[in-house]
Amino acid sequence: RSLVVVHFWAPWAPQCAQMNEVMAALAKEHMQVTFVKLEAEAVPEVSEKYGISSVPTFLFFKNSQKVDRLDGAHAPELTKKVQRHESSSSVSAGSNDSAKEDLNVRLKKLINAAPCMLFMKGSPKEPRCGFSKQMVEILNKHGISFSSFDIFSDEEVRQGLKTYSNWPTYPQLYVAGELIGGLDIVKELEASGELDTVCPKPQKLEDRLKNLINKAPVMLFMKGSKQMAKCGFSKQILEILSSTGIDYETFDILEDEEVRQGLKTYSNWPTYPQLYVKGELVGGLDIVKELKESGELLPILKGEN
Repeated sequence: RSLVVVHFWAPWAPQCAQMNEVMAALAKEHMQVTFVKLEAEAVPEVSEKYGISSVPTFLFFKNSQKVDRLDGAHAPELTKKVQRHESSSSVSAGSNDSAKEDLNVRLKKLINAAPCMLFMKGSPKEPRCGFSKQMVEILNKHGISFSSFDIFSDEEVRQGLKTYSNWPTYPQLYVAGELIGGLDIVKELEASGELDTVCPKPQKLEDRLKNLINKAPVMLFMKGSKQMAKCGFSKQILEILSSTGIDYETFDILEDEEVRQGLKTYSNWPTYPQLYVKGELVGGLDIVKELKESGELLPILKGEN
């Protein structure tokens, strides 16, 4: 329903850089318009499809259909076309409110996607501005576990988050869904020693293993899952446990190398599967077979023994 403006550009062309600035200014004025940058030479099949022979070139889309085109670095003409197409859009005021609400829902999900979320320019491995680079260095120095979102990858998020959080610049750091602030604030928190208490540290492996072992009263660490065992020993122990009618949960050690290696040391048991009841190791397949034969397995699984 809304207008999408695609800028086919090239990093070597100075006129493209100028038009990117014009687009950024237009994006602030026209919140309902989506502005996208595409490096023309990086997507040759797309450029060929739309006859892009020079940069900068702008294509205008509505309802996934191309409705207009502008070749060359003509800022006034670009502004006029954006205004014209946006005003002629059939999106009603009520739909605008709905779109705004949808964006806010999306922003809230992104902010809460991890306990510590950093909205930055680029990625932690390749920051694309000095402030973002400094922020990543500080968080890494303190061993803080965080996820990130590249605001260059989504113009709607980039513009919308400024309004949503009432914070005009990037990077922006959120903890437990709440805005902490930008680089200056994080530097102040670091200087005062508060940063380590504000941001979550990665969970220690031992604590993680304890939590996993106690996730359910009966926990089986195995190769594969209840639905599909990935080794004969795991398959046999599943059959035995299922025959008891007792509820149990499983953890696939093939999916997590850290848990796979760490649990061997933690429990001092070198092989899998491993069965735990109420956080205590029962043993592997041979032990479970013996307990079944002696009639002790069911009371143990029920926590009676």
